Amino acid sequence: MGFQVGDKVIHYTFGLGEISKIEEKTINGHPTTCFVFHTNDLTIWVPMDDGENNSLRTPTPPEEFTRTLDILTSPSETLVEDRVLRKTMLVSQLNDGKLASICQVVRDLTHYQRSSKLNDQEKSILERAVKSLLTEWAFSLGTPNHQAHQTMDRMLEGI
Repeated sequence: MGFQVGDKVIHYTFGLGEISKIEEKTINGHPTTCFVFHTNDLTIWVPMDDGENNSLRTPTPPEEFTRTLDILTSPSETLVEDRVLRKTMLVSQLNDGKLASICQVVRDLTHYQRSSKLNDQEKSILERAVKSLLTEWAFSLGTPNHQAHQTMDRMLEGI
């Protein structure tokens, strides 16, 4: 990973933050070089040698972000009826950390809640996905959070 101290990055679970430093931590008894990642009131250490499974990515560039938002207006995918399997699939989708996956989860759960009541886990998944989407939206496009939220809501009305 070519990240530097001061870089804004997206953590697959915690969203937008910044690399504040690089430091050595002992993980499982082994010294490991880590990015120190800060977001809001949270600090986590992300191993630098995490390879392809690294949980950090660069924020989506504006042009690509705008194209990816089209997912919000595309037809939703039908979610499976089994709530345990549905949760597993949604969490797996979010955990890949890609903007397209986040948009799909927001779209599909928003559509699903129009015909079925979301359980607490599904509400939490939707809230996490919306927060992640809106935070990256505000950063990538420079749009105020409330304006991004209004635009997202309008885009989702048609599905």
